[in-house]
Amino acid sequence: MLSPDLDRQDLEPAGLETALEGRGPGGGGLETDLERHRAELTGYCYRMLGSGFEAEDAVQEAFVRAWRTYDPARGPLRSWLFHLATNVCLDMLRGPQRRARAMDLGPAATLGAALGEPLPESRWVQPVPDARVLDPADLAVTRETVRLAFVAALQHLPPRQRAVLILRDVLQWSAAETAALLATTVTSVNSALQRARTRLPAVAPLDDEVDEALLARYVTAFERYDVNALVSLLHEDATSSMPPFTWWLRGREAVRAVLLASGAPCAGSRLLPTRANGCPAFGQYDANGEAFALVVLEVSGGLIAGETTYLDPGLFPFFGLPMSFDAALRTEG
Repeated sequence: MLSPDLDRQDLEPAGLETALEGRGPGGGGLETDLERHRAELTGYCYRMLGSGFEAEDAVQEAFVRAWRTYDPARGPLRSWLFHLATNVCLDMLRGPQRRARAMDLGPAATLGAALGEPLPESRWVQPVPDARVLDPADLAVTRETVRLAFVAALQHLPPRQRAVLILRDVLQWSAAETAALLATTVTSVNSALQRARTRLPAVAPLDDEVDEALLARYVTAFERYDVNALVSLLHEDATSSMPPFTWWLRGREAVRAVLLASGAPCAGSRLLPTRANGCPAFGQYDANGEAFALVVLEVSGGLIAGETTYLDPGLFPFFGLPMSFDAALRTEG
């Protein structure tokens, strides 16, 4: 739960100085030290919570608590921040529902099946911009652990097991460090880690590097609504989903059949590139040039293995994307 005296606008990174003004000891030195840990801490909270927005809220709350409570005699600032952020995340995860992907919620749809009723945002693993959670110096190590499928797999774990697995296996904390952070014993940490590893669903690996020519062909095929060209870029068992609907497809031929039968609803769309969850992504604009959806691609073996289309234009500002394609052209010009 967030501090009741923080307004929503205080939770933006640029508003930290305003949010913390007069709230505790120190000056710009502590604020600068906090900012050094933002990306790593946001990545941790994102893996815990499955939402970029909630992760940033959690980090801001941890920063405010650190401003009020941090004492160098307790130990390093980084450890104290992770302690605070873990407590915030555990509080936020007290609800019974977990975030998921469409593939976790039911079988693949068949041709002609209705989309069904949309589910609320709180049910979905949400995308996050790479720049907010990945350290360029550590990209090869951390990219795989913010992929949508991996973050969705983490949501199957109880919150404390989730924290232990992320701290030990992703962030490489020692058992002793993890035990101190969670106020428990090394034996308890090792036991929780073993149970978490057993329960964690397997996740297929993706390509570390994606061929830019593949992405160029995807954009051309998408914008021309060239079904044959688009489908040729897919794995035979590729998945396609559209949150907030639980409707999803598996298989190149299923995607082809739906695209051919749908009456070309996305004809005239345009794409702008971005990055999400360690993967290539695009802001999709409709035929009128208005923000429509965020498309995240998962690439394996040089082909597209998964396409997640978030039908939520509200994600565009989070990713630094303009709300209209015309605005993008004016900016580039």
